[in-house]
Amino acid sequence: MECKTFEIKLISATNLSDVREKFKMKVYAEVTIAGNAKTRKRTLIDKAGETNPTWNVTMQYMIGELAVQNEGIEEVITLYCKRKLGDRFIGEVRTPIKQLYEQHANANGGSANILTRQVQSSIGISQGELKFSFGFGETVTIERPSRRKKMLTAGAVLLLNLTISTVLGQVIEIPLFMDAGRGVDFMIEQMIEKALPVPEFVC
Repeated sequence: MECKTFEIKLISATNLSDVREKFKMKVYAEVTIAGNAKTRKRTLIDKAGETNPTWNVTMQYMIGELAVQNEGIEEVITLYCKRKLGDRFIGEVRTPIKQLYEQHANANGGSANILTRQVQSSIGISQGELKFSFGFGETVTIERPSRRKKMLTAGAVLLLNLTISTVLGQVIEIPLFMDAGRGVDFMIEQMIEKALPVPEFVC
């Protein structure tokens, strides 16, 4: 599979809406690719800047060629205010990775790779600005695990779950199927699809 390194540095945010009236804002940022939970990464919490937090945190992903060819695959940066009773959503920045890649190629890795974007609420209202930089590495070929290897891995997980359930008496969630006659191979295939999904846009 053709892949490349995608690096993003979350620098800071300015003039964020104060979503916490009585206490200090403590803001962190979360990054995903296309909103996929398996790609979720986050910064530390800024406890000093309040509505003007600073992080200077760099994150790296290995992304597939699909991510730089498809306009619909976005880098999603979401800002939250940390609270004891549940973190509060501030806003987000969505940018197609294809757009970032084209800008990177045109800039030859120069200062144009630093962006300032509006942080948008869920209804499209500006909640401040986010500053971040990004870059892309060279294309490399990564071999994905074969289907046989995935089946062996899933089978090992199934065996471990059954062992724990038997020895410790704990209830482990194991997929149930309408057609039990299709056997263990079918069960393992279902576990691969359900428990071990791999998005095509990441490596």
